[in-house]
Amino acid sequence: MASDIVLSTGVSINEIPKSFFGSWRVKATLADTNSYGTFKPASTDMWNLSRTGDKITLSNPFSGANAEISVKTVEGNLIVFSKRAPYDNKILIDTVTLRLDKTTFSGVNDLTLESYSLVDNHLMKTEHAKYIIKGEKISGESVLGN
Repeated sequence: MASDIVLSTGVSINEIPKSFFGSWRVKATLADTNSYGTFKPASTDMWNLSRTGDKITLSNPFSGANAEISVKTVEGNLIVFSKRAPYDNKILIDTVTLRLDKTTFSGVNDLTLESYSLVDNHLMKTEHAKYIIKGEKISGESVLGN
């Protein structure tokens, strides 16, 4: 399971800009999908990104979601992270690519929702969505001036 893998090989926790951590207001607008009935056209959420040791957690108090994320790439202020989580008889794979700019970020959120059979667990359907995301820092290191 993805929660067992927190950081990818070659990515150091120290490479992640400190301004990445904190609370963010995130607006998402659907750019493309193969399943308009499954994915919302737009949403506003809150992300709390925190670090404990070498584990990074993303929580969303609006939805109650809480997951460890896997940082795939850090190149300056470009950050790619993902999480994989069970959702009923489905698996949600969530990959975020963002460019951090002090108290804002912009980027894309690619979602894949895999539906599995309850009878024999074979993959029945794969749905995709791509969102354009924009984040605004609500609280955290860069907002507090630390």
